[in-house]
Amino acid sequence: MAKRPAYSNLCKEIQKGKFVITGELEPKKILDLSDILHGAEEMKKTGKIVAANVTDGPQGDAYMSSLVPSYLVQEKVGLEAVWQVTVRDRNRVALFGDVLAGAVLGLKNILTLTGDHTALGDHKKGRPVYDIDSTQFCEMLSKMIDEGTDYEGNELQGGKIEMNYGCVANPNSNPREPEILKVGRKVEQGVDFIQTQTAFDIDQAKDFLKELEQFNVPVLLGIFPLKSYGIAWYFDNYIPGVSVPKDLLKSLKKAEKDNKGNKQAKYAAIDKINIEFFEPFIKEIKKTTKAAGIHCMAVEYERLFAPLLKDF
Repeated sequence: MAKRPAYSNLCKEIQKGKFVITGELEPKKILDLSDILHGAEEMKKTGKIVAANVTDGPQGDAYMSSLVPSYLVQEKVGLEAVWQVTVRDRNRVALFGDVLAGAVLGLKNILTLTGDHTALGDHKKGRPVYDIDSTQFCEMLSKMIDEGTDYEGNELQGGKIEMNYGCVANPNSNPREPEILKVGRKVEQGVDFIQTQTAFDIDQAKDFLKELEQFNVPVLLGIFPLKSYGIAWYFDNYIPGVSVPKDLLKSLKKAEKDNKGNKQAKYAAIDKINIEFFEPFIKEIKKTTKAAGIHCMAVEYERLFAPLLKDF
């Protein structure tokens, strides 16, 4: 872990040696955040989830800013947020201003991301910014948190930023060496934790975690429970580097076909498939690797958390 203190509950739990679980929330084209807050409440009820990521325009789509939902999840639900911030949409001036605003609002975790290109999203004419890359954003955050200055060395006034920040890593990368080098550059800037993208292949995930051990930074392995065959098919066909196991795809398709017209039976069958796949997956990661925990990207699938995490 970076030398800075553990300011967030997430990093405090990691420092205690606990195997932590985080969830994920996705504000979309919405003005009403009741569903987001309900999802956070369901996560909190489990007593297992220490923090919830709030996404920042995934797939390059134009969605609500992650700042306000992150604040409201903490303020109204009492569940700590991991505030995702991409460099896709903001130059260094805007990033600096947002981080100051997040600090004033009491946010304690930032997850730094490059961000999916706008060409993938629903505003394909939108021009991405990429004034600084995600490694430089990490450098900027270290200056703000540890040195009390902006990126150019100008002193911050009126207090101290108390935040922890992390970066992402892709266990599906091929070749892997460039990905490890990219992660290493961010570790050098002082990240407090690493969160990986979705993993389905247990052996691939374990190999990747083993390679990340060289950095001596806590790693949360990402998993993505699949609440429908359609989502599984999309992931398998359109998410770069991600391959959903064929048996899993087949099982989900069969569950939907066998229970067509019976929503509750279909949900129960899909939940059972996910639990039977991911419960042993998580147990294996916890038992055989040095992973600090699991990041469970069960977006709009909060009903799975309680049965899936009952033994953790």
